[in-house]
Amino acid sequence: MSFFGFGQSADIDIRLDGADTRKTAEIKTEDGKKERLLLYYDGETVSGTVNISLRKAGSKLEHHGIKIEFIGQIELFYDRGNHHEFTSLVKELARPGEMITNTSYRFEFACVEKPFEVYTGSNVRLRYFLRVTVVRRLADLVKELDIAVHTLSSYPEMNNSIKMEVGIEDCLHIEFEYNKSKYHLKDVIVGKIYFLLVRIKIKHMEIAIIKRETTGMGNNTFTENETIAKYEIMDGAPVRGESIPIRVFLAGYELTPTMRDINKKFSVRYFLNLVLMDTEDRRYFKQQEITLWRKGEKQRKSQLHSPHLPSHLVNSNGNLIDDSGNQNVQNDVTPNAVSSESESNENQPHENSIENMKREEADGQTANNDTQR
Repeated sequence: MSFFGFGQSADIDIRLDGADTRKTAEIKTEDGKKERLLLYYDGETVSGTVNISLRKAGSKLEHHGIKIEFIGQIELFYDRGNHHEFTSLVKELARPGEMITNTSYRFEFACVEKPFEVYTGSNVRLRYFLRVTVVRRLADLVKELDIAVHTLSSYPEMNNSIKMEVGIEDCLHIEFEYNKSKYHLKDVIVGKIYFLLVRIKIKHMEIAIIKRETTGMGNNTFTENETIAKYEIMDGAPVRGESIPIRVFLAGYELTPTMRDINKKFSVRYFLNLVLMDTEDRRYFKQQEITLWRKGEKQRKSQLHSPHLPSHLVNSNGNLIDDSGNQNVQNDVTPNAVSSESESNENQPHENSIENMKREEADGQTANNDTQR
């Protein structure tokens, strides 16, 4: 036993039911490493056993109660002193007393609501964990165990294609089309690019998948852009009337479902970035947002009848549901509706009937002046 009761005099172990047969998921940790955690879904029961073992035979452990908590928590890295809990359940395992032998306690959190998916990004972390606390007079004994949570979506019944005509006035007009606007994480993006007018010398074209993470509010808003994948889709000068096919496989990349305004703390959105480079190494780009969702192996009743529908899921009609319960319908984007699309897509400016592409100074950097030529 520790001198004067200081230090840890017992070990705490948390064992979850069905750990040998339950699926696991690989989760990125805050330091960039990966670990495998037991996988749960919204509405599933979390149960198991807490084992408390005395380190020295014949010793005793005085405590002021033992409890276990199930916590869903968001941590903003720029505000580490404040942890924002969106789920918190507590169960008492033992009343105050003395422990003279190794003891096990059963626990169960029935049909636990898990509205959001676990996520670790550049500036934010969302996690679910169990925390056992042995309350002591001087220093509590605490043990935590993280679990993974995935949110499943039903297949969108409405999944409109994306079609838009963009360009630089009197220099370049192209029409691009993607087969869908919503993709599951193992899907394939299929599309084509059609050159209507080519008066600049293009030597290279590529498409990239960009993840945009936004955290905080007001003056404390932080945005991080990460290029998940980049594909070269054309090498050489195109001619008028030429059509370039696009096929991007999403499987194999570290993608998450699109997350919109999670608990008023952060969002994760994905964009397809079409980049053209001319012979003078000037880069022109156009971004188009897409929605990613996680496809389940089978439908779960907890997803269909959950009293809390997460704001970043796709409902059975293929529409996103915001926190107020409104449906955000995403329609086809045609050349005649460019202005409405630009308003919904980061308020990108347009000055002509055809939306202008933007020129980059470097990757991700937009030139200050207009790129009309």
